[in-house]
Amino acid sequence: MTTYRHITVNPIAGALGAELSGVQLGSLDDATFQEIHTALLEHQVVFFRDQELTREQHKAFGRRFGELHVHPFLQPLKNEGHPEFVVLESDAQHPFVAEAWHSDVTFQDKPPMGSVLRCVAAPEFGGDTMWASMYAAYEALSDTMQRVLSDLVAIHDTTRTFSRDTYRTEHIGGKKAEQVVTAEHPVVRTHPETGRKGLFVNSAFTNAIKGMKAAESTALLNFLYHHIETPDFACRFRWQRNSMAMWDNRCTQHRVVADNLAAYRRMERITILGDRPF
Repeated sequence: MTTYRHITVNPIAGALGAELSGVQLGSLDDATFQEIHTALLEHQVVFFRDQELTREQHKAFGRRFGELHVHPFLQPLKNEGHPEFVVLESDAQHPFVAEAWHSDVTFQDKPPMGSVLRCVAAPEFGGDTMWASMYAAYEALSDTMQRVLSDLVAIHDTTRTFSRDTYRTEHIGGKKAEQVVTAEHPVVRTHPETGRKGLFVNSAFTNAIKGMKAAESTALLNFLYHHIETPDFACRFRWQRNSMAMWDNRCTQHRVVADNLAAYRRMERITILGDRPF
């Protein structure tokens, strides 16, 4: 385990996740930022409490990791001068949350490296978010299955999300894709900073395994989706107003627990550009 001098790091689960304290993200020095970056690589998703940030401060923190991503379909704050933000909002009239395990925007050639999510309004109970380690999911497979997956390529696209007529764009300020957006990525991804291998398929955006017959592809992907849901790979975070989460999109998946859809919930997210998976 890494020794930290400027922050306190408290792991919350065995596979991934840690709460970081002793820091205000709106006023970071370089040494503290470097420890946050180290903690992110070590724990894959990190959490902060009581962060009263403006949107400009939120973006400034994200930019310390890299250039900010602008979502191709979700830009609800564009007219307010913040096209980088995605707003995730739900209430009794619009009970919509992302309850399928997924990594963000994997239908692009260079999916995001990570995201920073701030809670603006949280339910009194419920509405937690879960993250799962794709390192742990990969490492739990047999050597034989790891070898089978090692050379496979998956096709990711917007078919089940932003290209479908039933996509509920009115709830999260989005628009329907005019055409299907697609990308190809390895089924097993090597993290560019840690060198660790992790699964890189998800039920929201992965459509097929390249070169396989439809029945073969469906069977393998369904096995992997079920495997990813193993509780041993996951952590769970209870939201409060001004809580924040930052996750590494290259080695995790996440989903919202849809257990209190009648309550009001608002999250604001920025995302950092990534690189081409290998």
